[in-house]
Amino acid sequence: MPSAINAAVAQQTAAGSVPSAATSTTTEGAGGGTGGIYSAIISRNQPIIRVKEKTYEELHKKCLEKNILYEDPDFPPNESSLFYSQKIPIKFEWKRPREICENPRFIIGGANRTDICQGELGDCWFLAAIACLTLNKKLLCRVIPHDQSFIQNYAGIFHFQFWRYGDWVDVVIDDCLPTYNNQLVFTKSSQRNEFWSALLEKAYAKLHGSYEALKGGNTTEAMEDFTGGVTEFYEIRDAPKDIYKIMKHAIDRGSLMASSIDDHLGFSYGSAPRSDIGELIARMVKNLENAQMTHPTVDYQGTDERPAWTIVPMQYETRMSCGLVKGHAYSVTAVEETTFKGEKIRLVRLRNPWGQVEWNGPWSDKSEEWNFINEAEKIRLQHKIVEDGEFWISFEDFMRHFTKLEICNLTPDTLEADKLQTWTVSVNEGRWVRGCSAGGCRNYPDTFWTNPQYRLKLLEEDDDPEDEEVVCSFLVALMQKNRRKERKLGANLYTIGFAIYEVPALDLMHGTKHHLQKDFFLYNASKARSKTYINMREISERFRLPPSEYVIIPSTYEPHQEGEFILRVFSEKRKWLPPNIFSSTISHVISISLLLSSFFFQPIIFVSDRANSNKELTADEDAGKDGEKTHVDEKKVSAATKAREASEEEKQFRNIFRQIAGDDMEINAEELRNVLNNVVKKHKDLKTEGFELESCRSMIALMDTDGSGKINFDEFRHLWDKIKSWQKIFKRYDTDHSGTINSYEMRNAVKDAGFRLNNQLYDIITMRYADKNMNIDFDSFICCFVRLDAMFRAFHAFDKDGDGIIKLNVLE
Repeated sequence: MPSAINAAVAQQTAAGSVPSAATSTTTEGAGGGTGGIYSAIISRNQPIIRVKEKTYEELHKKCLEKNILYEDPDFPPNESSLFYSQKIPIKFEWKRPREICENPRFIIGGANRTDICQGELGDCWFLAAIACLTLNKKLLCRVIPHDQSFIQNYAGIFHFQFWRYGDWVDVVIDDCLPTYNNQLVFTKSSQRNEFWSALLEKAYAKLHGSYEALKGGNTTEAMEDFTGGVTEFYEIRDAPKDIYKIMKHAIDRGSLMASSIDDHLGFSYGSAPRSDIGELIARMVKNLENAQMTHPTVDYQGTDERPAWTIVPMQYETRMSCGLVKGHAYSVTAVEETTFKGEKIRLVRLRNPWGQVEWNGPWSDKSEEWNFINEAEKIRLQHKIVEDGEFWISFEDFMRHFTKLEICNLTPDTLEADKLQTWTVSVNEGRWVRGCSAGGCRNYPDTFWTNPQYRLKLLEEDDDPEDEEVVCSFLVALMQKNRRKERKLGANLYTIGFAIYEVPALDLMHGTKHHLQKDFFLYNASKARSKTYINMREISERFRLPPSEYVIIPSTYEPHQEGEFILRVFSEKRKWLPPNIFSSTISHVISISLLLSSFFFQPIIFVSDRANSNKELTADEDAGKDGEKTHVDEKKVSAATKAREASEEEKQFRNIFRQIAGDDMEINAEELRNVLNNVVKKHKDLKTEGFELESCRSMIALMDTDGSGKINFDEFRHLWDKIKSWQKIFKRYDTDHSGTINSYEMRNAVKDAGFRLNNQLYDIITMRYADKNMNIDFDSFICCFVRLDAMFRAFHAFDKDGDGIIKLNVLE
């Protein structure tokens, strides 16, 4: 039984606070050597999603032609770009670099880790990732295009590129930056006239909606956004014995790495260094609080005017006597060995994103250990006695003081291995929809099966002659989307995880794309799963399973939680093949597809899987194979109709209809409502208040073939026969006789009625017909089925050639 773990407890970090379907693309990258790493990340994600209207080049050219400085309409220089929850008690002034200092430069002497100094925002997790990024020049140039300048062709416009859920996006900004007393408020460079780090932070803030959205997070979140890589976490107290070797491999392979120390208080907003601006804000907030106590009549309720004493961290640091800071993220910038007094000693180099406050123990900048190291070795290790936030620490002290290690791998090669592999990656986007596909974890068996399901076929075992097991290695990474950006709307990170089930060869569902039903999960245990459910942006896990067919179920811990996600599956393969050879099904190694979602995230279209008929659906049709309509022989229908008309019941039914309809034998919506409600009342076992007038109007509109606004006896009889059959289905799922069915059961009810739909339509049905408690009453149930029936009949009418595809003009 899965259990949820809050990241504030299970993965306490100093990196800041993390508050408590689909398209599928498959590509491949080689992992061998430096070129392989970049082909796996950079080339794989080469296409750029541009800005909404114009590209950076177009905007830049336009500004130069008009001799104006660019002003970003989507991220204006005002408070809306700073904070979304509350107001700061002082006013910041937005200035361009030329107004802040003389001779501003974008980059001076190359972008490096010492250029980054944290300001008054709790985004040390982000800045630690930037410091790691500067160690990898190719990745750095991918994120920060270097052909930008304050000198040549300057137009006040800059751009940066980030990986976002499978694509690279180009973020365009102007160069207005928030200042106070002519000093940058947030990230700054160690050199006053260098601005690449401040502008990069602004672009990342724009990507998430505001600067405040950057408060608190995990370093790997930014690392992934810089690389598109896949992350792994190590609790240092539970780290493998060869963790030093893992760290060494990570540095050698260009992985980005960071570490942090628990503050035993869970996630915080992120530490910020002491500064004049910070102290000023703290004093102003304190004075404002005192003023409130003196004048209690001041009431901020219901307004946006409450001062934001939680926006800028008041507890600036939790320094330990050794100089390290709890509740804080550090970049790991090197892992080396050196000889000290004739013995090998392992060292780790770390950097505090504050640009100050360093470790003061053994191997710190001024420690006596360096007196025993020769100058050549000092140069190799880049030892400097300067307060720049970077320092060396012995591996033993690192393991003693730090609590978490975060690694973002550019390829999913296991860091324990001595050789690089080649990998195939499948990227699948999906979503959980409340009442339809947000089923929660396995603790909720009634709804768990409704979660999005992804079929995974492992067809080729690992190419490892030393491994006697016949298994396939793969990595699953589940990432929830846009939660940071939606913080201003009250969104927090969900607690997420996933489970993997084998679909046995003898199972009827094997080899199909059908959604696995509840009984499958009641009687089959998972073959693998994420170690825990946790409220982090991404959770990833490595697995080794025998070749077979599996299904991956990504879910939130609790049901009814709505959101989008991206599921990435990495698998080893023997031979590298060009990405364009692969589609959503890869026959050599890995095949992954979302069940019954061929048209997810596409315009709503109806495609018949059987292209053998365009006949109008009859009243007596049965549900056919795979939920498709099986048409009854016309002669049998005709015979059954004649027999029914001859029956006494038929005569009585016709007489009742004539009494209500009159001589024209047609009824309107109000008359239809009277007829249906009178008949339904006789069914004592069906709890319902009857049909609403609006529902009957919809039925008339959908069943009316001549456009009269009324239906005749034959049309009504056709409708009534349908309602009777659908009523039986409704009763089947109304197990508590409440007169409603749970929206999660709608998938099975629709299937029982003979309709086959994609996941997008199930989502729409839930949103349209379910109430706030995710229940669907009888009236809404019948209206939904009437609409589905009419739409399928209309489709078949237009499908003249029976190929299962129709084209409509505007009038049609």
